[in-house]
Amino acid sequence: MESNVKSRPVVLTIAGLDPSGGAGIVADIKTIAALGCFPAAALTSITFQNTTGVFGAEHQTAGTLRGQVEPIVQDLSVAAAKTGMLPTAEIVAEVARLFDKENLPAPVVDPVVVATSGDVLIDDEAFQILKTKLFPLARIVTPNIPEAEKLAGFSIRSEADMRRAAQAIQSLGARAVLVKGGHRATAGQALDVLLSEDGRFTEFRSEYLDVGEVHGSGCTLSAAIAAGLGKGLTLEDAVSAAKNYVTNAIKTAPRIGRGARPL
Repeated sequence: MESNVKSRPVVLTIAGLDPSGGAGIVADIKTIAALGCFPAAALTSITFQNTTGVFGAEHQTAGTLRGQVEPIVQDLSVAAAKTGMLPTAEIVAEVARLFDKENLPAPVVDPVVVATSGDVLIDDEAFQILKTKLFPLARIVTPNIPEAEKLAGFSIRSEADMRRAAQAIQSLGARAVLVKGGHRATAGQALDVLLSEDGRFTEFRSEYLDVGEVHGSGCTLSAAIAAGLGKGLTLEDAVSAAKNYVTNAIKTAPRIGRGARPL
């Protein structure tokens, strides 16, 4: 008897573990599953954190990361992928090698640099390899404003600055760039600016939700974009659907813990 169960696209996340569940690989898995895809995951780091901050981490080696990813690629047909926390040069270089050499789709790269709490999550050498080795393999890079400022090398104060930053980041090799403006309200709105590979800009505006610090919004957005791409959406439609998903998640974010609200 033929099964009526429709196959779900497999979406791979390569990211760090937030044991409190608000960000990182747990947020990715929740998002990918909620959006109708099948999550596969490989850990880059086990962090020690909660909603108030990051207190330490045990990073994985290139070998342990490779040992996680290669069996997935050999067994599953991965429809889309994303990367999150890549804390060391060794890990970033291995992730770039995996996406270059293995049968994996171009990833959504969330350039995680600093946590909501202000804790630095990547070292300087890793940051350089991220720009030079992984960005050229990316389907899209999704920096928030502080990350975009670090990548572009100048302050972002306006929508025009967001566009200039997107162009500067695209010049590093990424096919597309989404500069996320949710950390700062623009005329009462949260503005994200997408620069597509053809040089076209698309604006995504939504209500700015003043709910205080939110933990895991960047992870959730990038995972949602990957899920959309895995389901065959265009990049613009995947970004639009992901932004709507995150906006709704922020509206209903629970007050758990003493720090930022986890999604």
